[in-house]
Amino acid sequence: MTDTSLKLGQITAQEIASQPELWERARDAAENGLPARGERVLVLGCGTSYYVAAAYAWLREQAGHGLTDALIASELPPIVRDYDRVVAISRSGTTTEVVQALQALPTGTPVTAVLGELGTPVGDHATDIIDLSYADERSVVQTRFPTTLLTLLRTHLGLETADLPDQARNALAEPTTTPAPRQLVVLGTGWAAALAQEAALKCRESVGMWAEAYATGEYRHGPISVAGPGTLVWALTPLTPVQVEAIEATGATARQGTRDPQAELVAIQRHAVTWAATAGRDADVPTHLTRSVVTL
Repeated sequence: MTDTSLKLGQITAQEIASQPELWERARDAAENGLPARGERVLVLGCGTSYYVAAAYAWLREQAGHGLTDALIASELPPIVRDYDRVVAISRSGTTTEVVQALQALPTGTPVTAVLGELGTPVGDHATDIIDLSYADERSVVQTRFPTTLLTLLRTHLGLETADLPDQARNALAEPTTTPAPRQLVVLGTGWAAALAQEAALKCRESVGMWAEAYATGEYRHGPISVAGPGTLVWALTPLTPVQVEAIEATGATARQGTRDPQAELVAIQRHAVTWAATAGRDADVPTHLTRSVVTL
């Protein structure tokens, strides 16, 4: 890699590297406004924020904290369930679809806004605000904001997060020597299926590459038909021997993460920056993207 390419994606790389310390801060945070046990909760977001919402919804229900739905803010159905609380996730606080979804919901329901920037339109519709401005980013591509939020949410659910920062440090110390594949497929089971979507999104945004994501069990129900030499199947959660055999029989390479899926996401974030720089792309300036989607 040339000296010039090493500078590409420098801001994004620095923000990726800052995650362990931010996760430690999130673990120690005591935030008012997060859903209480037993509340019926709707979590809204777009893009990366939606994937965090989906992961959290799965974890919260499985931890026995209560019914939790995750919806894409731009796809809010005409009829929604009754909820005790709505959680709206928006790094910029300006995402038009999130604002419109909050305006469309029945009045009177408490709204918790999770924001990277305060004093923004999403916050104007909230009864409670979770201030994550310490994890905000200069990059268009989100990395540390969503993972810091996920650490906060997992800790609030009483799930084990003590070793997450060290697992992230392990991922950061690992060399990014894997060459960019022709096709990347990210797999995950349970809540990690949403993180697989986020990982593939990082690679589409940063590298402009062919990147897909699936729940692990779904991969052999059709998508594996396009796998072959040059395909990298990166699993955030363990694969069975049968699944590995099926992947490798196509000529594809199977890589199984050995860390917590959230820490394994950090490894993919780093590879995305490296793959982008190798191709002459700047992960700090992704093609066709802006920091926030504002349509008004």
